[in-house]
Amino acid sequence: MAKFRNHSGFILILTSFLLGFSEFIIVGILDDIAASFPVDVSTAGYLVTIFALAYAISTPFVTTLIGRKRLLNVLLFLMSIFTIGNFVTAMAPTYAVLTLSRVVVAVVSGSGISVIMAFATYLAPMERRAWLIAWIFSGFSIASVFGVPLGTFLSTQFGWRSAFYLIAGLSFILLFFLKISLPDDLRQKSSGATRFSDQLAIFKDPRIQLSAFVTMFSIAGIYAVYTYLRPIFSTELGIAPSLVTLAFTAYGFMSLISNQLSGKIAERRGLLTMPKIYIAEIFLLGLLPVFLSISWVGFLDLMLIGLTMYLLNSPIQLHMIGIAENSYPQSMVLASSFNSIFSNIGIAIGSAVGSQIAQNVGMQALGPGGAVLAAITLVLTLALNHKNAQFTESVET
Repeated sequence: MAKFRNHSGFILILTSFLLGFSEFIIVGILDDIAASFPVDVSTAGYLVTIFALAYAISTPFVTTLIGRKRLLNVLLFLMSIFTIGNFVTAMAPTYAVLTLSRVVVAVVSGSGISVIMAFATYLAPMERRAWLIAWIFSGFSIASVFGVPLGTFLSTQFGWRSAFYLIAGLSFILLFFLKISLPDDLRQKSSGATRFSDQLAIFKDPRIQLSAFVTMFSIAGIYAVYTYLRPIFSTELGIAPSLVTLAFTAYGFMSLISNQLSGKIAERRGLLTMPKIYIAEIFLLGLLPVFLSISWVGFLDLMLIGLTMYLLNSPIQLHMIGIAENSYPQSMVLASSFNSIFSNIGIAIGSAVGSQIAQNVGMQALGPGGAVLAAITLVLTLALNHKNAQFTESVET
């Protein structure tokens, strides 16, 4: 194993921050993008769905092509395309070009986070692995805490394009630090299985299948609401435009805490803790319309929803990586991407469900819609824990 250095971990976290900044910024500038092109807000909301689908569909194919290539070279290539893609987004003359550039960024973002997770798995000693993975996921939350509010502020003051110019510029600088901070000789391990189908064999494992559905429906329940967080803040809660950035910052801090708690959960009881969390989430989402009638209560409810947003991340990531390490070592990079792949399918589901609810029923119904998805997650999590217990018993006997 290559020597783990603190600055290597910091660079991985910084990379995840930029990937999250680029992905989540749309939520904070949805109204401004809609005003720039001949589309309404609900149609612009489908940018979230399109990004997530492109991310989820492309990632397994791109990661399986990595094979035994040097992981640093792969990461530098992906982040170069990411940089160019964000420049194109910033300059997009039409909504079609904007959409296409977002698809390109999504394709390399999914593969990029997969390689980052592989670096974390290979570089960090076992006792620090949960810590590093939690912080890499926290890079996305930090993007919510600082990136999305910053992007919202830039969009309000200088136009939404300025946010993407900033992302592209920071990404260009990051390429240099990736080059000097990460080992250039790291490659994916091999078990002697070299065919494309050998890597995909991990999908046959029922524990992976259940983990995929748990991940998808978990984030879908939140995203049914999160996609429309800006109009909920401004329209449903009546928060002044000058304070919306602060509201996003508060939500971002809650999601950051969520990722840190996720690491603690992974170090202790892991997935066995999650059913209790989903019961609480069903309550928070289901009663959101009632709570929104009192501004401070509705705001508090949204903050608590943000607290539950990423609690699954570290337990499910370590669970799926553990399965790959023990049974499918040729699929480590692919397995490292599973959480991001399935999360983005869930984001696509949740944002699409939210868009349909917002168009046909109204913003007030977003919470109950998310609660239904959370209830499905609860059932799937119980099934996954049961399957894991069966597997452990069969190994011991």
